[in-house]
Amino acid sequence: MTKKIEAYIREEKLDDVKKALHDIGIVGMNVVEIHGHGRDGGITLAWRTSTYKIDMLPRYQLNIVLSDHNVEKTIETIRTAAATGQKGDGLIVVYPIEDVIRIRTGERGREALTYEDDIDARRATKK
Repeated sequence: MTKKIEAYIREEKLDDVKKALHDIGIVGMNVVEIHGHGRDGGITLAWRTSTYKIDMLPRYQLNIVLSDHNVEKTIETIRTAAATGQKGDGLIVVYPIEDVIRIRTGERGREALTYEDDIDARRATKK
């Protein structure tokens, strides 16, 4: 089976997360610039004599489709690389994927997700 990981992270942590994912062999992902807020509803800033609330904060959304057996390692890698210890570090969501089809070749499932030197290829060479 295949899963999709959606991770919502701080802007300043994108490079750290991308590097950490590359280091474990995650080579395919999409990144989308988004705006939103979580439990706190944004942040309140004080400026001179007034305060104002910013309720839609800039974030990045990472989308990764991968095999089930790589999900926990990928989640822990994202969590570790994205963490600052402050409120607003983000959220990771995991979805089941019914099928994956590579448009160019028509490959389906696991074959459609295989890349040279990816996490599965590295795993196969260790055995």
